[in-house]
Amino acid sequence: MTQTSQTPASETQDSAPSIRRMRHDTTLRTLRIARHERLTPNMIRIVAEGPELAGFVSGAPDDHVKVFIEGEPGERIMRDYTPRHHDAEAGTLTIDFFDHEGGPVSDWARAAKVGDAIRIGGPRGSQVIEGPIAHWLLVGDETALPAIGRRVEELPAGVRATVIGAVLGAADEQTFATAATLDTRWLHRSAAAATDPAPLLAALDGVDLVPGTFVWIAAEAGVARRLREHLVETRGLDKRWIKAAGYWVAGEADSSAKNLGED
Repeated sequence: MTQTSQTPASETQDSAPSIRRMRHDTTLRTLRIARHERLTPNMIRIVAEGPELAGFVSGAPDDHVKVFIEGEPGERIMRDYTPRHHDAEAGTLTIDFFDHEGGPVSDWARAAKVGDAIRIGGPRGSQVIEGPIAHWLLVGDETALPAIGRRVEELPAGVRATVIGAVLGAADEQTFATAATLDTRWLHRSAAAATDPAPLLAALDGVDLVPGTFVWIAAEAGVARRLREHLVETRGLDKRWIKAAGYWVAGEADSSAKNLGED
């Protein structure tokens, strides 16, 4: 069952976006890997299927599901991943995995093969951004690319989107098919520099925040927080026109910082 709620009109101006919150029944599902491919040198794509996918709902591009794997005897490991694409008619769910050293789910995804089981839970809910948005500015690192790609591909014609993506090199750049008018700007940096906000800050300063621009950011928590502060405090962006999240926290396994800056 899915329930929805919306920020009351009294809490926002008519011209500002609002968040429609959807709550979903939390369901654990065991699916089968139908396709396994290396999307880029550092991104693995898994397409899963199975009768337990019936009733799956993902209302927003930045939703997340839990992926469960077995660790040491008696240990269950779980991590958050974006539902990259759900095709209800075909009965498939696509999840992209950033392949990085030391990640137990990355290790599992690297070794997985067609026919293997994949266990997921959720999403528990969705935050659907609605309003008079003419331009989406989407900023993130590799962990954000599944959500960015889904957002861009779901945008309609007549909307502009600018993507600023930080990746390890040109081979990790992705192509997104969309009806929107898309401007994609890639930054190449080492994995060791993933906690440095400077390159993304410089790229942000090259983007004009035209009226109707909504900014969505996801990266390492400290980076995402610094970018948000810069946009609000230096660029003067209204807080209601930005959503920032730390998809990971440097030095902390299985940590995140969702909805940075919300009161």
